[in-house]
Amino acid sequence: MFDELPTEAWNAAAADLDLRDTTELVALMTTEDASVPAAVERASAAIVEAIDAIADRLARGGRLIYVGAGTSGRLALVDAVECESTFAVPPGLVIALVAGGATSGATAQEHAEDDSDAGASEIAAVQVGPLDAVVGLSASGRTPYVSGALDVARSAGALTIALVAVPESELGRLADHEVAVVVGPEVIAGSTRLKAGTAQKLVLNMISTISMVRLGKTYGNLMVDVVATNDKLRARVHRIVAQATGAEPDQVDAALAASGGDAKVAIVSLLAGIDAEEARQRLDGVGGVVRKALEQ
Repeated sequence: MFDELPTEAWNAAAADLDLRDTTELVALMTTEDASVPAAVERASAAIVEAIDAIADRLARGGRLIYVGAGTSGRLALVDAVECESTFAVPPGLVIALVAGGATSGATAQEHAEDDSDAGASEIAAVQVGPLDAVVGLSASGRTPYVSGALDVARSAGALTIALVAVPESELGRLADHEVAVVVGPEVIAGSTRLKAGTAQKLVLNMISTISMVRLGKTYGNLMVDVVATNDKLRARVHRIVAQATGAEPDQVDAALAASGGDAKVAIVSLLAGIDAEEARQRLDGVGGVVRKALEQ
């Protein structure tokens, strides 16, 4: 069965890989990687449907739960973690379940991908429910750990999505939506951390970013919910408020001081000509969406 998967296919263009010099290898991998965005684009309709469905669940109070093994799980974990710092989502709103545990070594994680019972029990342990969106990631489209999780999630009424690298996959048949980004054979046969992994990263970027845009976590293309936990991020917040309002540096400083460093409150305060407390009340009344607060 594995021999028939596109992700395991032999790439004739790389047959003499070990005989080539570094310049040739860089050129070969660059050419192969350049095909990934086109594969993502071919799946764009499915990606749009999945994101709209995810954003709807999140807007109603649900969570985004990634489930993956090996490279897929580790990529999902990165995306989940980044949502907290980039968009100030509360811990637990975007989570990743990784086969074998997020802190275990790569070998243990790879071994754990065959345990469907673990996937089932771990998704049940986070009390998956009808408001949640569960994205199962698997290049091969058949990882048992992920299938176990998706099966339980579907039974619980959650939205289920399969992000895979093969068409008409086993996981796709379990899910409400299948996003199949078919990138073809890897430079090193079966090494799906390469093109398949790159494709998953691109789609994960879209899923989390666009979902957060739909939730009002940006103002224009500014990440107004960023958490300023270091000097670099505090400078970024200052720059964001200045770009959003056109205010002078001293005005930005004063607005941020009054808002306790909250970029959204500072922006609404400056643009609406109101104090920080009223700006905060407006934002609270519209779910934190800056544009809606400015319309009041």
